[in-house]
Parts: sequence; C-alpha cells; structure tokens
Amino acid sequence: MTELDILVVAGDGIGPEVTAEALRVLELVAKQADIALRLEHQVFGGASIDHHGVPATEALLERATEVDAVLLGAVGGPKWDGVAADKRPEKGLLNLRSRMGVYANLRPAKIFPSLVDASPLRRDLAEQVDYVVVRELIGGLYFGEPRGISGEPGKQVGINTLTYSEDEIRRIGKRAFEIAQQRQKKLCSIDKANVLECMVLWRRTMETLAKDYPDVALSHMYVDNCSMQLVLNPGQFDVMVCENMFGDIISDEAGATTGSIGLLPSASLGDKGALYEPIHGSAPDIAAQSKANPLAAILSVAMLFEHTAKRADLSRRIEAAVAGVLADGLRTGDLMRGDSTGKKLVSTREMADAVVNKLSLR
Repeated sequence: MTELDILVVAGDGIGPEVTAEALRVLELVAKQADIALRLEHQVFGGASIDHHGVPATEALLERATEVDAVLLGAVGGPKWDGVAADKRPEKGLLNLRSRMGVYANLRPAKIFPSLVDASPLRRDLAEQVDYVVVRELIGGLYFGEPRGISGEPGKQVGINTLTYSEDEIRRIGKRAFEIAQQRQKKLCSIDKANVLECMVLWRRTMETLAKDYPDVALSHMYVDNCSMQLVLNPGQFDVMVCENMFGDIISDEAGATTGSIGLLPSASLGDKGALYEPIHGSAPDIAAQSKANPLAAILSVAMLFEHTAKRADLSRRIEAAVAGVLADGLRTGDLMRGDSTGKKLVSTREMADAVVNKLSLR
C-alpha cells in the first residue's frame, strides 16, 4: 500500500473552509486507490501569530521538510496589518517556501468549456486559454538582500534587491523546459531584459539552456507585453517561465481569464518535498460565510496526486469531476457571471458535495 505523509496548514480567512473540502476529496480518492494517508494539522499564518506570536513556528518549518507534501489553504488578513513586517502572515509563507526549497511554482490555467462565458475575455479568446506559468519561487525581489527601510522620518528610503544566480535560473529553466516537452513544446521566457541587468543574465541563461532541449521552441517576451498578450492572444502561450514577482502577477492575471481566480491550483516543487495551495488569497470579506469557491483547493489535491503520488490517473479523475459539476451548472458566487440560465448558486460545501458525489460514481 502506498503511503502519503501530509502536513495540513489551513491558515486564515477562507483557508480553513476550502481546505476542509479539499481534504474530503483527498481522503476519498486515496481510499479508492488504496493509498494510506498520514495527516498532521498545524496552525499557520495569522492563526499562528495569534497562538504562538510568529506566523510559522520552527517546529512547523522543520516538519515541512520531512513530510511528502504540505497542503496549504491561505494566509493573511486585515487583522494582522499592524504586525511588524518580519512577523506578518505572508512572511511565514515566504519562510515556508524557502525552508522547503520549493523553487518551481507550477500554475496551470485552462478554461473549462462550461465556463467560457464566465471569462471576461471574448469567447473566441477565452477558448484558447490553456497554458502553464512556471514561477521561480524562492529568489528575486521577495528574497534578495539588502532590503528594508532606513533614514529619518520624511526622508526615508525603501530598498529591495533583485538578484539571481546562473544556477538559480538554470534550475527553474530546466524544470520549465521539461514541462514544455510534455505539452506543445513551446516555452516563452518572461523578463525585462531591456532595462534590468539581472534579466539580461536570465535571458542569456535561458538561451544557453535551450541548446539542451532542441525539441522545444524558446521565445522571449517582456513582462509588460506579456500582460497585454494574455488578454489579446492567449492561444500563443503554452508554457511560460518567470522570475518570482513577474510570475506572481502574470499568474493572477491568468486566473482572471479563466473566469475566477478561485479555480486555479498550484504546485510548488523542489528536489524533495512539495507544497500545494490554491493561488487565491484569504478573502476575509467572505470568510465563514460558505461563499468561497473550493475548486482551486480541490484541484490542488489533484496536482498532489500527480506530482507527489505519481498518480496522474487520479489527478485526471478529480479534474473530470470538477468539469462535470461545472457542466451541471453549479456555481459559487464568483462564477455567477453573465447569463445565469440553467445555473445554480451553491455554497462551499454544496460545491464540494457535488465533486465528491461524482468521484463516488466509479
């Protein structure tokens, strides 16, 4: 029997709600596939600040390096806006990613046929959305040194440093090329090489690496043009590789084109462990109201089965179940756009119930 050791950190806002529904899917599919689960729950983010005074305890960070995977909900909220920068919930997330060494963040964006009309894009453009954003996750501006705010009040200076080594670029590039090999063999490297020396190195390194992947067509695009092209001509993209901040922004834009950011999962992979989380935030304005869309969290479980359990068949089953409930017309509030004929507004639990029911019909 296969075993999976998973650390569950539901976090803040809608995190606990969507994680609870994702766990129902995880447990059902694992049982059906004869996979034993060892689940451990710990508080994280703002909840950890409330309990421990820090967004991530040393014990949690250490445990995260030992398990097969971490399943995360969401972190942050206005309750902790006044917390010192080095103790904010988001700092806990950065520390978790860094400690785990999960340098490659995979964010697939594909529109479900039944949601084409929910996309803000014109139908013919929305139908083209099918790509993966590969975001470098533990370098760049979010981690570079020096950083901070200094100086006298009224004359203060804030500084953040964008830095990447060839090794870091080569590592994320290799992962992106390998993903492109499994898809349409097209890789677009997103940079700002016209004004940033760090991005000149990024582009040079990608071009050198491309020699090892002659079957993949490498192209380059400035990040500002890319943000425009995602709306004007999304069909041109297959796999995109980005530095940390660019990938953060581009993938959120990708979420909007699919109809809702509440649909997008992610997998953060390193040389050992993996971190799975929906890319949406903690959405404190709808927390504890049964309005959250659980599908991104559920699809994150699908990615867990694919990348950690190495069971792509189980991942496809979950994706098919999600597609099925959407085709049946079920919608959480974030998906109720345009013509609502034949659509049914459902709660967080009801949406997950429908997915579970589909998966139960083997």
